[in-house]
Amino acid sequence: MRTTHVEAVMGTAVSFDVRSESLGPAALRAAVAAACRVLHEAEAVFSTHRAASPMSRLRRGELTVDQCPPEVAAVLTACARAREATAGWFDADAMPGGTDPTGLVKGWAAQQALDELVSHGVTAALVNAGGDAVAVGRPEPDRPWRLAVRDPFDPARWLCIVPLADAALATSGTYERGAHVLDPRSGAPASAGVVSASVTGPDLTVADALATALVAGGELAVPAVSDVAGYAALLVLADRRLLRVGDFPAQPLPSAGPEGRQQGGLAGPAQPDPLQRTARG
Repeated sequence: MRTTHVEAVMGTAVSFDVRSESLGPAALRAAVAAACRVLHEAEAVFSTHRAASPMSRLRRGELTVDQCPPEVAAVLTACARAREATAGWFDADAMPGGTDPTGLVKGWAAQQALDELVSHGVTAALVNAGGDAVAVGRPEPDRPWRLAVRDPFDPARWLCIVPLADAALATSGTYERGAHVLDPRSGAPASAGVVSASVTGPDLTVADALATALVAGGELAVPAVSDVAGYAALLVLADRRLLRVGDFPAQPLPSAGPEGRQQGGLAGPAQPDPLQRTARG
């Protein structure tokens, strides 16, 4: 059985593709509904645009961490670990207005939503939160989930395909939302020359934070990120170079017509791998 769903939450569209050989349609719909509740609860707790949210109140000094819902402490702990892992290029405490975990909380929420699906007995699912995706199992026994990485210079083209099986893919960049990522060391919009950064690894929370750090720090952040075991990245630089950090699992595009334009969610034509490996990769 299979069910799909798209939920508007956290300022984006979160899509679900859920499969099961043992659960019926009603059980699958119930699992997706529970996962959506997880996302809405995360938005209610962490939104910095809602004045009454626990995160907003914490930032204003009206609450302590101990007075907030327990997930606040969990996310702030993840932020602290991400700051250490990225040598400070991800730093939720360096944001204007106080601590702001926005750089990883969407990935954290999507990961929690996937975990909720699994707790309901789902064995194969893909949760895609506006380009930050996490998967469990396989859609079919002989193939993994497959996601395309968009070309930030041409929204009608893809750069490569990334297979996911019990793994995550997070992308951060400036090509859709502008300069929304800040340099934590200066407080100014990031100017490190990274147009987009895509990160794969076992956990979407970590991948989301690493992608943010790479946009903030650019090639200066690469040594720290490349030391995080189990994660790899693909950077698109402002001069159009592609930079691979670690063993990023990029696959060539299938053929999709003479112009290689988007068709059916993927685009071609297949080309030789243009990615440059970093010295540490």
